[in-house]
Amino acid sequence: MNFKSVDLVPPNSTVILHLDLDLPIREGKIVDNSRLTKSLSTINKLLNNNCQLVIVGHSGRPTFRDEKYTLRPMYLELMSLLNNNYQSLFLENLDNIETIKLALSQNQIIFLENIRFWPGETSNDPSFLQPLIDQSQAFVFDAIAVAHHASVSVTLHQFLPTYYGDNFIEEINQIQRILTSHHPKTLIIGGAKSDKLDYLSELANIFDHVCLGGKLPQFTDKLVYAPNVFVSTLTPDTFDIDQNSIDHIKNLIENSQTVVWSGAMGFFENENGKNGTIEIAQSLGNCGASYKVIAGGDTRASIKELNLIDKIDFVSSGGGVLLEFLAKGKLPAW
Repeated sequence: MNFKSVDLVPPNSTVILHLDLDLPIREGKIVDNSRLTKSLSTINKLLNNNCQLVIVGHSGRPTFRDEKYTLRPMYLELMSLLNNNYQSLFLENLDNIETIKLALSQNQIIFLENIRFWPGETSNDPSFLQPLIDQSQAFVFDAIAVAHHASVSVTLHQFLPTYYGDNFIEEINQIQRILTSHHPKTLIIGGAKSDKLDYLSELANIFDHVCLGGKLPQFTDKLVYAPNVFVSTLTPDTFDIDQNSIDHIKNLIENSQTVVWSGAMGFFENENGKNGTIEIAQSLGNCGASYKVIAGGDTRASIKELNLIDKIDFVSSGGGVLLEFLAKGKLPAW
């Protein structure tokens, strides 16, 4: 699968750059900026190529304009990472085309407010973004975590010559490596999003073992699944998977050559929901598998908290997107 690299963007272009800006924030402060720092290579290549950037992205799942989900902290964080070396503007509305043209004429970086503040983003009406599309010569996508969303800002390849960022290409290459890695292969899926089960049959054809934890066992009553799918038993309070399930998954990990894990095994923020995730993380970190991958923010946070991140071969920014790509091989972002 070939993606046109950001290296091929013509110099002096005005570029709409889609970044993964859904960073964890507590009390108004960013607590993990890794999704942003992963895109610095792409950003610097464009700036060094004298390109003008219009940065778009989202935070959370707002259904209306809500300051709780503003991207202003992400804007300030990026400017700080760039040592405030560039003239920039945080753009809060797209109502006046003359204002947009003036902003573009005076700044090298325009950072757009949360793209999901505009209803057209999720209703697939590109008219709200048309003023920026009309002023741009290229679209660069570097937000793997939303590559499976068929929203306007993900599918701008329909309107502009499109290129892909360094982090996106690296993520795709690593996900594809899962398909060619050694057997036995074990996939562990947790978290709370039941839509991960939509790809269960396809994933069961790729992996020798598929293990379900988190909230997913609660959604399997009416499912018909392959014999190589293991559904964990939950503790009585449903906050975690039980010890027998933990031991079974650990045994599979210890006898696998490839292990992919996406989603916490329990309600990790609660003391009663931590054990399964901790034991699985420790088992994965210390096992002898030749290729170990974790995906999604919650999984990454648990591995990082346990100081096991250096024992993982690849940490993917996307959780659901990794599973969907493995199952489908094609996503809306291309």
